[in-house]
Amino acid sequence: MPRSAVAPVLTIDGPSGSGKGTISRRVADQLGWNLLDSGALYRAVGYAASMAGLDLSDAEAVTRCAESTRITFRPDAEGGETRVYVNGHDAGDELRTETCGAAASAIAAIPSVRKALVDKQLSFRKGKGLVADGRDMGTVIFPDAPHKVFLTASAAERAKRRYKQLKAKGLSVTLSSLLREIEARDARDASRSVAPLRPADDAVTIDTTGLDIDAVVAKVLALVGSP
Repeated sequence: MPRSAVAPVLTIDGPSGSGKGTISRRVADQLGWNLLDSGALYRAVGYAASMAGLDLSDAEAVTRCAESTRITFRPDAEGGETRVYVNGHDAGDELRTETCGAAASAIAAIPSVRKALVDKQLSFRKGKGLVADGRDMGTVIFPDAPHKVFLTASAAERAKRRYKQLKAKGLSVTLSSLLREIEARDARDASRSVAPLRPADDAVTIDTTGLDIDAVVAKVLALVGSP
């Protein structure tokens, strides 16, 4: 395929709670581009593996699970978060828990699992363009993306955001436990040998601490050029 025919990509990477999901959805909507929530793919496989009673350290079993799990995205009927279906089951709410996030982080460190999910991620690059939300979108999956952003925020700020989100869903959580889980996940993601969490060399870093959603969206659109 000629380079000119390849859909442009905006990668938005960053740690958990930095606002990637919300910002990516808003930006994709305004640009009219496709959206890839790569973290949801890993959470979906982690969820499927846990439901199957697999040992998440069993690389061979989890890789088979990644290869066979059917994952589909559907718009929420009320305009909220995109719903994620795992093997036909609406697992959207379960996928947003910190437990599921920890499972995703664990299996994301398995090279064969990452390889199994690469083609699924690449398939989203079509149409007018793609906003790819994740942790290695700009460094590994779409290294040729013309637009790259790395969102960050303090661990305390991210824990507060997650706390509000989960409490709004009626889940029982504590701010202190969320902070510990986020700090532990940051350490795992940054130190793993395969695709560690880091900004791409050509990414623009935006610290979202203290910024509202509209302000961050405006910064990102300014980099891409809003329609």
